[in-house]
Amino acid sequence: MPKNMPINMSKVPNTRNLTRWLQQSTLALAVATTMVAGINIATVPNAEAAVTTADFSGLVQQVTPAVARVNVTKTVSEAELAKAQTAELLRKFFGDRLRIPDQAATPAIEHAYGTAFFVTADGYMLTNHHVVAGADKISVTLNDRTELDATLVGSDERSDVAVLKVTGRQFPSLPIGDSNALKVGEPVLAIGSPFGFDYSASAGIVSAKSRNFSRETSVPFIQTDVALNPGNSGGPLFNQRGEVIGINSRIFSGTGGYMGLSFSIPIDAAMDIYEQLKNNGEVARAYLGIYPQDIDRNLAEAYNLARPQGALLTRVSPDSPAQKAGLKSGDIILKYNDIQIVEASDLLNLINRARPNDTFRVQIQRDGKQSIVTGKLSNASNDIQSQSSAQQTNGISLGLALRNLTPEEQRELASDNKTGVLVTAIEPTGLAARSGILAGDVITNLHQKPIKTVNDFSSAVSLLPKKGVVTLEMMRQGIPGIIGLRIE
Repeated sequence: MPKNMPINMSKVPNTRNLTRWLQQSTLALAVATTMVAGINIATVPNAEAAVTTADFSGLVQQVTPAVARVNVTKTVSEAELAKAQTAELLRKFFGDRLRIPDQAATPAIEHAYGTAFFVTADGYMLTNHHVVAGADKISVTLNDRTELDATLVGSDERSDVAVLKVTGRQFPSLPIGDSNALKVGEPVLAIGSPFGFDYSASAGIVSAKSRNFSRETSVPFIQTDVALNPGNSGGPLFNQRGEVIGINSRIFSGTGGYMGLSFSIPIDAAMDIYEQLKNNGEVARAYLGIYPQDIDRNLAEAYNLARPQGALLTRVSPDSPAQKAGLKSGDIILKYNDIQIVEASDLLNLINRARPNDTFRVQIQRDGKQSIVTGKLSNASNDIQSQSSAQQTNGISLGLALRNLTPEEQRELASDNKTGVLVTAIEPTGLAARSGILAGDVITNLHQKPIKTVNDFSSAVSLLPKKGVVTLEMMRQGIPGIIGLRIE
């Protein structure tokens, strides 16, 4: 409206009819807006319901008693804590050129928080792995302010799912929904403790499904526009029926706060991990031995496909279930166990949900012809193994996670007369990070001890001196190097 535009007061209704006038004006504006967009609102089914914000007030009261705040304490050194905080602050101004000298270490307690929720009446709870990772003590605070000590039943870094257990009976467990039945645009609700504010509710819609983050995780995330912030991690995501359909896990942000993209672990995948952790204490994953990629428009034309679809195999690992079944590089997997494959992530998600020794049946296209290939999955040899024993062996904390190399990776390394283990994760303030070790490095020798397996590494750590400098040999992007580890 122009700054000095006159207003015809005769067009403004009296107070008695103000509400009706506002309603009519709002409806007229909505109709005008949709018509501008080329949509006739009269032709949209349930158009009035579509523009109505879902009322979650009753649902919030119903489900809140089953949601709890997770309180975590970790023992760290003041030097490490101060160093991490200062580095984060100053790096905004100086970038990665900043180098902060080490300081004398003094034990300190770091407090963290997140969210969890009951899935059984006898005290089993779900949360995120990253909420409780490295915790010395875990407790949960219920909505009536009762605080209970919690035991970590099991935790899986790759799916970011952890299972807690508290002592007691008749807890208000939540109903579990079907995340596969979710539709894009469906309203959803999240409850958690963002920035420590207990039982904060936020709502939004499902923005997308089956989002993947490369090799960081093994689950297809649900993307929403629900406002999630630090502290919401591990909390439940509900549908309109009050069923849990996801575990809030992460946000996409350049500031550390909410920026419109939030991601949740589908409850179907989370419950599968829950059952394995509860019953076995660990997660067994299937292995096929393929390297798939998406097919774009150009590849679809090159392979005579009607549209971009399927997963193109760029490599098949030797002696893998895929090779034994007859799969080859250049094959296009169109269906896996009769499920259509549109993108490579669809195939990976199905394999990640499978179990070792499960049979598989794939429809492939090879040289322009389609055929069926069958086989049996094996146990994943490249499953991430959190090396907590190696981190704490002999009182030495290295702050890294390792896994054994796959047979193919071992063969590639053997060309340089080397063996080793792969670094999968690094704690930002640990000894490994301070020494310059990076995720993706292959450790081949520690303190003059050749390393072939994770167990070899654990044994080598147990023999390290408690003070002094030892050598660590590694390969980084195919280039050998030696690092000096100063142990104090």
